[in-house]
Amino acid sequence: MEAVQIQNLRKTFRLYHERSGTLKGLVLSFRRTRFEDIHALKGISFSVAAGETLAIVGKNGSGKSTLLGIMAKVYRPTGGRVIVNGRVSALLELGAGFHPDLTGIENIYLNASILGLGRREVGKRLDEIVSFAELERFVDAPLRTYSSGMVLRLGFAVATQIDPDILLVDEVLAVGDESFQHKCYAKVREFQSRGKTIIFVSHDLKAVRDVATRAIWLDSGEIRADDGVESVLEAYVNESKETGASDGPR
Repeated sequence: MEAVQIQNLRKTFRLYHERSGTLKGLVLSFRRTRFEDIHALKGISFSVAAGETLAIVGKNGSGKSTLLGIMAKVYRPTGGRVIVNGRVSALLELGAGFHPDLTGIENIYLNASILGLGRREVGKRLDEIVSFAELERFVDAPLRTYSSGMVLRLGFAVATQIDPDILLVDEVLAVGDESFQHKCYAKVREFQSRGKTIIFVSHDLKAVRDVATRAIWLDSGEIRADDGVESVLEAYVNESKETGASDGPR
């Protein structure tokens, strides 16, 4: 059974340029285009089987985060289709779905509702979420008083404790301290043992080797390789060495 199907997926962002501050510049600007189209995804297709753990790798600006954002319904595709079978939980950006003026408890209810969990269901899992996040002393404090690591722990706890069929995780796991990263990867392995589907973006190639069962290399919005982990990483690393490209956090 396929958990996710991506069919000829395209995403274009329109980047508008700043208007001129002078009358002459404004007049001249009408003679030329004041925007450009950025093609983040260029008609990619693939599927992910239920229970598979897929890593998506690629340099900065390759379309990885855009792809996860479309799967999580943060963005609408410009063209193509995304078919998802099952409940999706996504941890895409530090603090996404949280409000800085609400307390930790209030943000748990808010974020869980965004992920599709009812208030009664959240109440049943509240103690587990708080315990996993290790925030028992701070749950009644507003989120703006939290460190980035505390926000990350809360986000990961909510995303995993709602028991999704499909978990989407962007590079945010790298923000946590070493102890919590181990805890996160233990949770990932638990999900794998229960047949959950995991799709994650990472620049940590060791983590990709340790966790993923398959990898896709995205390059400028196109799939360069889709195969076993070692095969894809070897091609990706060799290309990076040849071009001298430096990778970024996205």
